[in-house]
Amino acid sequence: MKIVWNEQEPIYVQLYQYLARLIVEQVIEEGAPLPSVREIASEQRVNPITVSRAIQLLVDDKIVEKRRGLGMFVTTGAAATLKAQLRKKFLRSEWPSIRRRIDLLGLSVEQLLKDSDP
Repeated sequence: MKIVWNEQEPIYVQLYQYLARLIVEQVIEEGAPLPSVREIASEQRVNPITVSRAIQLLVDDKIVEKRRGLGMFVTTGAAATLKAQLRKKFLRSEWPSIRRRIDLLGLSVEQLLKDSDP
């Protein structure tokens, strides 16, 4: 799957987010190896050093671990750790503006949970 790059964040951060999403969505399962740096670089058409920086972020966050001579593997509990990080980011960055909009529109919880239009 090809990443659509944006201009707001460095490529290595976007690549980190892409790999994290694959782990959260269990496309890459816990205990499974990550694709190699060369594979990712070739697939995404980016410099291998950029890929290495993204993977290092995953290592720093204890999402993946290096197994000498074998490669990088997703750690046990990685998906839960990433989900917790995403929840925290959502509640800190996105939820306040969503909440203000809900209040502005006068929507109730019941209206938000309905399947049909209000």
